Amino acid sequence: MSQLYEIQPAASSELARHRLSHLPILLLNIHTLCNCRCVMCDIWKRTEGRELPVAALERHRASMISLGVRNVVISGGEPLFHRDLSSLCDFFHELGIRITLLTTGLLLHKRAILVAGNIDEIILSIDGPPDVHNAIRQIPRAFETIARGVQAIRTLNPALPVSCRTTVQKLNHTHLCATVDAVRAIQLNGISFLPADITSTAFNRQARWEVPRQSEIALTSSELLALESEIERLIATHSSDLASQFIRENESKLRRLAVRFREHLENIPPQAPTCNAPWVSAVMEVDGSLRPCFFHPPTASTHVSTLEEALNSQSAVAFRAKLDVATNSTCRNCVCSLNYRASELQA
Repeated sequence: MSQLYEIQPAASSELARHRLSHLPILLLNIHTLCNCRCVMCDIWKRTEGRELPVAALERHRASMISLGVRNVVISGGEPLFHRDLSSLCDFFHELGIRITLLTTGLLLHKRAILVAGNIDEIILSIDGPPDVHNAIRQIPRAFETIARGVQAIRTLNPALPVSCRTTVQKLNHTHLCATVDAVRAIQLNGISFLPADITSTAFNRQARWEVPRQSEIALTSSELLALESEIERLIATHSSDLASQFIRENESKLRRLAVRFREHLENIPPQAPTCNAPWVSAVMEVDGSLRPCFFHPPTASTHVSTLEEALNSQSAVAFRAKLDVATNSTCRNCVCSLNYRASELQA
């Protein structure tokens, strides 16, 4: 099991403020292996395949009801490797919880009937038009395999929302417009962009990447200028996609993609995004480790505790009490924040 995050506790009155009675979003990593070999991720380097036992969820049933979990996001690794995904979905649907699937999409066609009948939303990882995506994923005809899977889903369940997320980096920074055109051509419902994570130990990195490894993903000065130009071209030529939110980010957020790379390139102190992830969501690993988000280390474990007990354990509450998103180094370098509105929590 991962080493739990250790932090000195705050005063008891401060700790009480950071106990959670609502958890709208639970992110669940249900399988450790992946079927891509992405250049910006090390998850595929794992050699041991483990999956979350469906029976282990039963201990958390009462917690999910008490905490008002509304949306479970299942990820991995590749969640479609899970051998009993149908039973896992049944568990959440019995509780009225919506299921979002984060997937590479390579197994969509093979598991189309299961996905179409049990998943409420699909978010694919697509990193460019076909040739670019296939090169980044290091899988021949990966994009074409995804397209075949999407077509199968559309045939079985035309109303199922299928969108994608694109990680911007060295190999695709001049292909944003082409990526939008490519995912529209395979009938997706939308696309979002985020900058590649260069500095954290997430995604199975055993240690922070050294500079040579970072340079494989980060941008040079000339590439940064090219990205800024590509973003402006995207804004100018895809205004209707911005207006309809087919492209999820607005103009300001798209331009922020380049700012993240500039901060890294020019050693500018990064500015943390607005984020309340540790107070409205949690990430549960296959081994039961509980993280405040993908990027912070575990603060508790659900291996023997219930979700609610782990979420409000002394170490987890102390972490939230001490966390200042604006100044925390992990938060300041974050590329994938969550800003869940208070009105949504109370709805």
